Amino acid sequence: MNRDSRHLESILHHDIPLTRDMGLKVLDWHDQQLRLHLPLEANVNHKSTMFGGSLYCGAVLAGWGWLHLRLREAGVEDGHIVIQEGHISYPLPVTRDAIAICQAPSAALWKKFLATYERYGRARLTLHSRVVNAGSEEDAVRFTGQYVLHR
Repeated sequence: MNRDSRHLESILHHDIPLTRDMGLKVLDWHDQQLRLHLPLEANVNHKSTMFGGSLYCGAVLAGWGWLHLRLREAGVEDGHIVIQEGHISYPLPVTRDAIAICQAPSAALWKKFLATYERYGRARLTLHSRVVNAGSEEDAVRFTGQYVLHR
């Protein structure tokens, strides 16, 4: 785990205590991709699969964490990130530990987001995250969230 990953995990566990109870761990932050780990045991439902609410939280937090780390890299530390809207689908059950993944939007979208924030003190960014069963690449969850950064 690199320094950025440790930093994000500390922030999540301190500022969002639910993440500790979920057993959420930051796996890595590399090449503008964030990967989070959610253990099945702490998030299991009555069907012995991962609880949909835990999957939603993991997907939202992958986007939130991605934005937090990317802003930190860009030197933007005066804003607050909130999720404004989210859409989720659950095409497959999660039957093992889960990995929530968020990758960067296009460079053009990122540049526009930063410029809007610098000019108005508020900006919106749509991020896509997905959740897979550990050891698989097939999407079990697909999430699209609109995040707002404001001063």
